[in-house]
Amino acid sequence: MGSIAHYIKEIGRGARGAKPLAREQAADLFGQILDGAVTDLEIGAFCLAMRVKGETTSEMAGFLDATHARLAKLPASDRPVVVLPSYNGARKLPVLTPLLALLLAREGLPVLVHGSATESSRVLASEVLALLDRPAWSSLRRIGDGEVAMVGTELLHPGLQRLLDVRRVVGLRNAGHSVVKLMQPVDGPAVVIGSYTHPAFAAVMTELFELLGMTALLSRGLEGEVVSDPRRTPQLDGFLRGRPVPLQAQQPGTQAEVPGLPASIAAADTAEYTRSVLAGRLPVPPAIAAQVDHILQLTSHA
Repeated sequence: MGSIAHYIKEIGRGARGAKPLAREQAADLFGQILDGAVTDLEIGAFCLAMRVKGETTSEMAGFLDATHARLAKLPASDRPVVVLPSYNGARKLPVLTPLLALLLAREGLPVLVHGSATESSRVLASEVLALLDRPAWSSLRRIGDGEVAMVGTELLHPGLQRLLDVRRVVGLRNAGHSVVKLMQPVDGPAVVIGSYTHPAFAAVMTELFELLGMTALLSRGLEGEVVSDPRRTPQLDGFLRGRPVPLQAQQPGTQAEVPGLPASIAAADTAEYTRSVLAGRLPVPPAIAAQVDHILQLTSHA
């Protein structure tokens, strides 16, 4: 077994006394965790220490370096793959990530939705996609144009799934939950759709997209999901190989009602709403239609 005790000593001195790790140190630390080379006690200490300290941009870059070096990636597709991380699911509003995925696929794009259950009380995109005849894949392969792939995190890296599962024991999010929303699990051109809940993390994500030269879209998520809130017009920021591209300014106000949007968050009701929108029986919410247009714009230059 390895040891990350010397790293924990640096990051575990509290919000004021902790020292940030260099990118190379962060990569070594996170790599040992992903490889299962450290004890459960050390993993718990890491998760809590980082929770108190907060991740710096260089640390997140190191965590992503370690992750990308170990991921089982999907082969490149003919067109840039749109990557939709989906780890939060529905809490108060229906999970509309499947709708976004299927609208993008209808435009001929290959779409990867990856995720896992991190809270047992939420309705997940994978449940809705299964009801729409897009069950989770059991192995990795190339995504065709106009195809939606639902891939569980454990297929991409079992160690990453183990780190996410720590939340069920500790009850708190950890750095793994940030990594999965930023990683690029495709061995070829991709557009990563990112979202944030807290403005401080938006700044870190912006710096990371620039530092790592990624093509991405960033906005405030819907209960932690990457799809735009259908009731609002959010700010959308794009990145082309790391270069910032302003796409859409935030508009004030919240729409009182979204036509046909179910009050229930149940997977069956969400699937039926999604079917109705795709069939034209209900309108595509303007915020999501705009998000699709901006993602198409980014993929055309990726």
